[in-house]
Amino acid sequence: MSDVNNNNNNEYEDATVSMTLDDGTELECDVIAIFEVDGRDYIALLPDKVIDGYEENEVFLYRYEELEGEDINLEPIDNEDEYEAVADAFDELLDEEEFNEIDED
Repeated sequence: MSDVNNNNNNEYEDATVSMTLDDGTELECDVIAIFEVDGRDYIALLPDKVIDGYEENEVFLYRYEELEGEDINLEPIDNEDEYEAVADAFDELLDEEEFNEIDED
């Protein structure tokens, strides 16, 4: 997982996802980005609180699928190569966003 600050202004600024972890911990997460890698959609989420075993501002990356209505399906990324490709794409997205913010100033 990657570390970021949640100070980006994007189309998902007010979007949140409620989720329950395997250990029963309930989280409200801000949606940082939804992006595509190799034809699949992924989502980057920033939890509203620090979870044991994770660092503050640690971003969760999941496979993402929109279902009927407002429902979504999140799947963990278990494959290390897939995770690395998604994390690299997310880092590039952040770098591009920072560049755009600098360019706008």
